[in-house]
Amino acid sequence: MIEKMKMVHVVTTVSHKNEMLDGLRNLGLLHLAEKKSADRKAIEKFNDLSKISSRLLDYAPDKKEKTASKTAILSDAAFSKMYAEAKEALDKKDRLSQDISLAVTEIERIEAWGNFSPASVKELAKLGYDLHFYRVGKTECEQIMQDESIKAIRLASVEKADTLAVIGKLPMTIPATEFTLPERGLEELRTDIDTYNKEQAECIDVLKNAAQYESSFQDQMLKAQNEENYSSASETMEKDDQLVWLSGYIPEVDLDTFKQAAVANRWAYAVDDVSDEDEAIPTKLRFNKVTKLISPLYSVLGILPGYRETDISLWFLMFFTLFFAMIMGDGGYGLILLIGAILLAMKTKKVDTPTFLLFVLSIGTILWGAVTGTWFGMEAAMKVPFLKALTLPGFANYPEYFGLTSTMQQNNIMKFSFTMGAIQMELGSLLAVKKKLAAKDLSFVSDIGWMISIVAMYLLSLYLVIGQNVMITPIFIAILIGFVLVVLFGGMGPGKSFSEGLKAGLGDSFTTFLNTISCFGNVMSYIRLFAVGMAGLAIAQSFNNMAAGLAHGPMMIFAIIVVVIGHVLNLVMCILSVVVHGVRLNVLEFSGQVGLEWTGIAYDPFKMNDKIKN
Repeated sequence: MIEKMKMVHVVTTVSHKNEMLDGLRNLGLLHLAEKKSADRKAIEKFNDLSKISSRLLDYAPDKKEKTASKTAILSDAAFSKMYAEAKEALDKKDRLSQDISLAVTEIERIEAWGNFSPASVKELAKLGYDLHFYRVGKTECEQIMQDESIKAIRLASVEKADTLAVIGKLPMTIPATEFTLPERGLEELRTDIDTYNKEQAECIDVLKNAAQYESSFQDQMLKAQNEENYSSASETMEKDDQLVWLSGYIPEVDLDTFKQAAVANRWAYAVDDVSDEDEAIPTKLRFNKVTKLISPLYSVLGILPGYRETDISLWFLMFFTLFFAMIMGDGGYGLILLIGAILLAMKTKKVDTPTFLLFVLSIGTILWGAVTGTWFGMEAAMKVPFLKALTLPGFANYPEYFGLTSTMQQNNIMKFSFTMGAIQMELGSLLAVKKKLAAKDLSFVSDIGWMISIVAMYLLSLYLVIGQNVMITPIFIAILIGFVLVVLFGGMGPGKSFSEGLKAGLGDSFTTFLNTISCFGNVMSYIRLFAVGMAGLAIAQSFNNMAAGLAHGPMMIFAIIVVVIGHVLNLVMCILSVVVHGVRLNVLEFSGQVGLEWTGIAYDPFKMNDKIKN
């Protein structure tokens, strides 16, 4: 369920500002209503630590290599020294890399001219011999050499071009490319590169040493982030000449704890109900032992119901488990996931929430595989009496073993998929009705209209897709009744008169018409549970058949490779399909009927964090 929030204003004197901030942070209950940016230095400190830590990953020791420094936490003073050395080493290494790059580029430019001393040329210039070097065409070279007014010496060819050393500059009328004299010669540049490389190696040694203190970096980054949060809260505080105060949200269940802290710390405070117009109220979900299983999926998807929206965690978990099982579709894959969950629990020596969720999903997949008689896509599984006894004939993927046709079996699975979809969407509308009745919102009648339409769309889907014998006329009458109810009552709401609501509903009649068509599409979309499950079975069978064709003599090893790789790929694709299809049916189709838009702002109280937050 979604925790009820209260707006709290906390006040103290200016002289006790820091004491109040410390107390509120230690209490860890107040979600700030407004949050200003932290002091620039606090932000830069965390960003710098994060940047250096990220760069040091390139120099980190092997993960399998355990060193004392890898887990040791340095004192602030020791870390500060190590951190300064690491920053200096990174900066120096960057400069050296740039110097090496420039030296290499210069070598490539002058290498064809041979090994000469630029200093000697400059000495000649001081003696009055201002030498300039050119590359010229063959014709221009002959012309220059025959011109007595030009003092030139012919040099060895450079990159198949004639070259000249000229005292003074060539006339602008002669096309030629002047060679810019380098500051340092080839030998000097190569010596410089050797020196740079040695200095870089020294820097790398410093960085490798610093990279071992991963835990210390995490510790300092956490401290910096807490300092940043503290600074942000301090900047957010409002004040006058004598008082300072903070406003924020606290869960109603924690009010007594807050009041006790306020008395102990001598804070003045005021508690109000949250405003109906307030759109910034945070959402705090309270999970029980069952609904807590869905929290890892919420975190991965980054979704959270809004404060005034409906918590569907239990229903989300139940339907997601079913959809996961149907899309995976194979009891053998469920066994693999179950083994993975067991190994994970053994490795970590605990069963955390994500692992428990994996247990539930894998068991659900095994049960669905047993019902449909699907074990790694092998038809031979039906020759095992125990596995055959577990199979529900009407759902069996090998119906011939039960005297049924494949068409009958497929129709049964499709009908089941549509039925689950209709039930889920009906439940969504029912939850919307329940919420609106509690809020005395007359638009609940429009949700009843949607419930009527969903049943009609469900029957229409069965008629169109599997040829179910239904009466068409009552279906269209029900759709019309549902449409009228939505048009007449869809615009109603608290604070609106009946005429205002009716006017709003009639104004949205075309949108309602489009939504009615969309409702049919939503019901139809549940056929993906059948289609994706059948696709996974077909892929598994294809790899099995490929392997069967190779399973002779020395080719047996290739048959095993084909089976293993094929089923691993299929398992991965099934998991991706769950993300695409199984999640969508809950987050869009089901949530749309509930009226849930996942607009929640996570409850994030001002506190001393024990781990870095992204």
